[in-house]
Amino acid sequence: MPHPDLTLAVPCYNEAARLDPNAFLDFVAVRPAVRLLFVDDGSTDATPRILEALRDAAPDVVDVMRLSANRGKAEAVRLGILEAARRGASLVGFWDADLATPLNAVDDFLALSVKRPDVEVILGSRVMLLGRDIRRLAWRHYLGRVCATLVSLVLDLPVYDTQCGAKVFRSNDALAAVFATPFLSRWIFDVEMLARYLAQPVRPGDPPRRERIYELAVAVWHHKTGSKLRRTDYARALFDLTRIWHARRTGRRLG
Repeated sequence: MPHPDLTLAVPCYNEAARLDPNAFLDFVAVRPAVRLLFVDDGSTDATPRILEALRDAAPDVVDVMRLSANRGKAEAVRLGILEAARRGASLVGFWDADLATPLNAVDDFLALSVKRPDVEVILGSRVMLLGRDIRRLAWRHYLGRVCATLVSLVLDLPVYDTQCGAKVFRSNDALAAVFATPFLSRWIFDVEMLARYLAQPVRPGDPPRRERIYELAVAVWHHKTGSKLRRTDYARALFDLTRIWHARRTGRRLG
């Protein structure tokens, strides 16, 4: 069975030192069903020039969406997802520009989307299992486990990893509603995204939203230097998580 068409939004902000243009071009050269939409989030370095060169090298499968000012990863992802859906892809998603999750992992996401047509949200998950190559800074791993436990409690969902920068969604009305308005959270918009998805109405007889979410353990994930996330950002993330918890507890809409 052929893979469904997929458009991946790739948010970029001053990524010139970390972008690997050849990796992206080699990837799309052998995957005609996949298109890349780079979202330049107001970069001030050489990122725009590199992205334009990428588009020129493969104009049929690579495009660039340029934001006039830096609006943050959450908004870059949101606008990229909406644009990808507008272009008619049956699957949309986002992928971190540093390729901490290698692009060949996309094949696993596509295979799962075919095998499990009931699944609407596929989350890449960095699970340190035997036979997998997951390399994270120790402090990020252990702090991440604490945060993941809190996220599971807030969402009432046994999710292991919400923050891996590799996610794929079925393009439908529920997805459009999730990304319709800007996220309140800057650093844990992935959690807010799941909270919004879980809050979407379900037609009688359809499975609950939580049963349409699948965590896919990636085979390889390597920490990349130059990350814009700092230890102090975890404090802001905790504040945002509290807001998400309060919104769910009181029934207030997040978007």
